[in-house]
Amino acid sequence: MSRTTTPATRVHFRTCTICEAMCGLRLELQGDEVVDLRGDARDPGSRGHVCPKAWALVDLERDPDRLRRPLRRVGRDFEEISWDEALDEAADRLHALGRAHGPDCRAVYLGNPTIHNLGAMAFAPAFLRALGTRNRFSATSVDQLPHMLVAYLMWGHQLLLPVPDIDRTQFLVLLGSNPAVSAGSLMGAPGFNKRMRKLRERGGRLWVFDPRRSETAALADAHHFVRPGSDAWLLLSVLRRLIARGARPPEMGLPIDGLASLRAALDAFPDFDLERLTGVSSSTACEVADALLDTPRAALYGRMGLSTQPFGALCQWLVSLINLFAGQLDRVGGLLFSAPAVETRNAPKGMGVGRGSFGRYKSRVRALPEFGGELPVACLAEEILEPGDGRIRALVTFAGNPVLSTPNGRKLDRALSGLDFMLSVDPYLNETSRHAHLILPPVGPLSRGHYDLALQLLATRDTAKYSPPCFEKDSGERHDWQILSGLTRRLLRLSSAPASARLTAGVLEKLGPEGILDLGLRFGPRRGLSLAKLKASPHGVDLGPRRARTLAERAPKGTRIQLAPEALVADLGRLVAAQGQTSADEELALIGRRQLRSNNSWLHNCERLMRGRDRCTARLHPEDAARLGLEAGVLAELRTDAGSVVVPVELSDEMMPGVVSLPHGFGHDREGTRLRVASAKPGVSLNDLSSELRLDQASGTAAFSGQPVRVRAAATPNSAGKA
Repeated sequence: MSRTTTPATRVHFRTCTICEAMCGLRLELQGDEVVDLRGDARDPGSRGHVCPKAWALVDLERDPDRLRRPLRRVGRDFEEISWDEALDEAADRLHALGRAHGPDCRAVYLGNPTIHNLGAMAFAPAFLRALGTRNRFSATSVDQLPHMLVAYLMWGHQLLLPVPDIDRTQFLVLLGSNPAVSAGSLMGAPGFNKRMRKLRERGGRLWVFDPRRSETAALADAHHFVRPGSDAWLLLSVLRRLIARGARPPEMGLPIDGLASLRAALDAFPDFDLERLTGVSSSTACEVADALLDTPRAALYGRMGLSTQPFGALCQWLVSLINLFAGQLDRVGGLLFSAPAVETRNAPKGMGVGRGSFGRYKSRVRALPEFGGELPVACLAEEILEPGDGRIRALVTFAGNPVLSTPNGRKLDRALSGLDFMLSVDPYLNETSRHAHLILPPVGPLSRGHYDLALQLLATRDTAKYSPPCFEKDSGERHDWQILSGLTRRLLRLSSAPASARLTAGVLEKLGPEGILDLGLRFGPRRGLSLAKLKASPHGVDLGPRRARTLAERAPKGTRIQLAPEALVADLGRLVAAQGQTSADEELALIGRRQLRSNNSWLHNCERLMRGRDRCTARLHPEDAARLGLEAGVLAELRTDAGSVVVPVELSDEMMPGVVSLPHGFGHDREGTRLRVASAKPGVSLNDLSSELRLDQASGTAAFSGQPVRVRAAATPNSAGKA
């Protein structure tokens, strides 16, 4: 008679890599199974907070749909091949196309999970240099590009992004932001609800401006509806009030240019009816300005709802000016700049992120400007489809699903099917990678070590934490960095690159991500840190609260604060021209909807997150539903010039009348994907309605928010999906 032995239980601490909050996790393991997961109470950043998405790490690691071996397209199907064969073929085909048509016939798209991956952050730059193309795209231009453009133009570096000091502020104003669900976006703030309770305990206030009474608005002392896309008018009113009260930019330790130009531009701006344009009264705008100026510790912050609209860069510029004139920038309780353990902003060339660039070159078809060496992803499809010299013929996607994540997904879907070659580094056969000729899948999220190189720049508190792998990878699997390094070495060899480039690639490969991290820690601004010290501190190292007056320390040498960048001042004229534009009576303004159990397009295969009610619904106000002849639960058709979808209706008075909300990242109904759970509830893609022509003209960011959409009862009431 045999006895079954239960494996010993072990505890593993790590950082969650799903979103920007960087929550500390405590995992209890028996053998290769996770039997318990909870927040790590000793993590200095999250202090025990955890959300349902953390379990997705376990689901993604064990998902039977996750690919483990390279796939090669054979007709309409795929076959498994060896790693060497796959890497050789990928490099050979990329090199051959570049040699025949020039390096810019090859393009690359980096998805959002890239910044949550130490290996990808460390090895993607060398791969991009080896590829040598100007046709680089990423999720940046459907997300935070306006923030980065304003940081570059005003403070001299694209990653000098100030973060609200929410743990010490007395008055917090949020626009187009829902941190109660996101845990902070460009503001790592796990446990936001608890932080807001503490704000109220110390006598502070939270105000929210949003076209939906969101989960965050439900926590607020005051919530004001604001029409999608009209935020620039509200922000202009607040700034004018500050200046009328005599506010001036305080001493920041750096020279300040452009005050006279800014005043002239604001003086020349015509008067306007704020309430007609935004739904917010002038008296409310004055209250905001007065509170920001008169409260010793206050902060105004705007996020996705501001950035992904036709005046995204203008909004983020005005947000920065308001905080600056109110004396709340680089100030405790206001907005502060990070001092991370690994400083990527001022690292040696090739080892960090440069200060940025803007308009050095433009896209071939529509002449959209580059930023930081990337073009707006809204022009990717046309750069593939438009014939002529310089057409994109090959595409590499890394950790991205742009068919669902970028505007006019159906047009991009068609474009991808016509590429000469496509390579996807992705663990799934999804809506984008199904077009690939080769798919190279990396290991699961619990089988790799982790350190947040990028997101520590955005945390509300400076910490440092290394997470070793929970599990050893299978011998037949590859890490992301091994895939990138293998491609880089092969491309350099085929192109007869200089010996120095090949030597550098070899040294980086020998160091690996952990070796590179160790160097960054040892030579970073926080002396005394090393990888060994972090490994000995599994909960992480607390580097203390942010300090004030650090902009001058972090800005590049010779920086002068620019109050009135020419590109942004000029955009005020476009805002004036838009003043008289109105939507048709039958149109509603479309906005997205952040959800706690979802994250862009990549968690919908996790059954424990997707179980229960259908989360992909069109949510609108009962008054609009009555006018349109719609009831809760019926199917409605949403239509724009870009396309149409059919989706169930959900009614809620949390919506501002005239606005309809649809979550982002769904639409898993394309033929050829291998998604088990998502196929049961595929939902529809918001980006089948978003036009690639609707942009923030100043930055090139896709303008999802406020897209006019026609809503009516569906002609085919038996199923949801494409109309």
